[in-house]
Amino acid sequence: MSTLESINFTRGVPANESFPLEELRDAAIAVLKDRGAAVLQYGPAAGFAPLRDWIAGWQGTQANQILLGNGSLELVEFLCRQVVRPEVGWLPQHLSLHRDGKLVGLAPAYVKGNSEGEFVFDHSWARFCQENLGVPYFPKLVVAVPFTPATGPRLLCADPEDAELHSALARGLGRLIDSAGLSSGHVLFVRDGAAARFEQAGLCRRYGVQYHWRNAGYASFDDFLSRFSAKRRHQIRRERREMAESGIELSALSGDELGSALIDHVYELYKITVDKHFYGRRYLNREFFHEICARMPKQVLVVLAREKGNDKPLGCAFNLVSSRALFGRYWGARQERPFLHFNVCYYAGIEVCIERGLEYFEPGAGGEHKHARGFESTLTHSVHYLRDPRLRAPVERFLSQERTAIVDHLQTEKPLFKIELS
Repeated sequence: MSTLESINFTRGVPANESFPLEELRDAAIAVLKDRGAAVLQYGPAAGFAPLRDWIAGWQGTQANQILLGNGSLELVEFLCRQVVRPEVGWLPQHLSLHRDGKLVGLAPAYVKGNSEGEFVFDHSWARFCQENLGVPYFPKLVVAVPFTPATGPRLLCADPEDAELHSALARGLGRLIDSAGLSSGHVLFVRDGAAARFEQAGLCRRYGVQYHWRNAGYASFDDFLSRFSAKRRHQIRRERREMAESGIELSALSGDELGSALIDHVYELYKITVDKHFYGRRYLNREFFHEICARMPKQVLVVLAREKGNDKPLGCAFNLVSSRALFGRYWGARQERPFLHFNVCYYAGIEVCIERGLEYFEPGAGGEHKHARGFESTLTHSVHYLRDPRLRAPVERFLSQERTAIVDHLQTEKPLFKIELS
């Protein structure tokens, strides 16, 4: 095991063997000379592309694996201090893969003392261990992004399709679980292709279902609605019209629009929703919301609902934005209003995706009601290593039945959009 390392310039210049300062200087001079205007303008969230390409070539990886940001390491360290802590069940134990002494892959991993904040539910597995086997299920190891049910790469490497590295990670995960005496290892919200490679290496695959919106090149929200039946179009238009008829105004805010007072409101609304449910946990604090908005304001999108004449927000949705997608994370409202949730969390996000040309919108886990509002049923994948064969055998039977049930459900699901007859 190895801790995930980053190069931090805010605490002084690193040693030359860690980062070749002369070569970096030459690269910076070159891109300033050739592309000076572009460098000095606000660029993409991942950083200036030519410099990312140069660093990727030096590191032997791909540019899409490089992120350049202002104070990005401080943000990571802040999140670890405030959110991902052993006290709440997350002990960072990141994994590294080496070939001939060279680092070739990293995986974010955590030793867990509970199953909270994962969104792939294994509580029944834990009860089975305790009640039927008389052995503890915790601690276990998860390879995941904490509190984030979003699909993405879990092995960071030069070639995301490298079957050999995925196989090596699967074997290493098993050896690590066995040697450390952990009950199990779980790789959560992994992409389909990677899940297949882990499965080939002996891990158990699990299906889940989320509802994602995909941009089919829509020119407007009405263009999007045109794909629905007349009945469904009428229903969605009625739900959207309710906001104006109730005197509620919606706005999508980002960047400099995220002032301190607004962020305080976002946190208060987040608490309202968390405290409403018996399973709610206040993982995030006020400082988290202020810090993330200060560090990456362009990647935060807050959809705000206000009643006319009242500056105090009625409700909001807290979203994160990448160059390709919108991710819905939290929402809250001071009062329940008809269709407020649909407008703040779904319809406003769809409008932003259409306006910005974003490819897809993941509004979070659960919620079959999303399907009727334009979000397509989408398989999610996780893979699992279970050390005790007395646990593995019944879990494998369960997962086989669960996969069959999910596939049957998706195959019999009513079509989302109207069928065009030629």
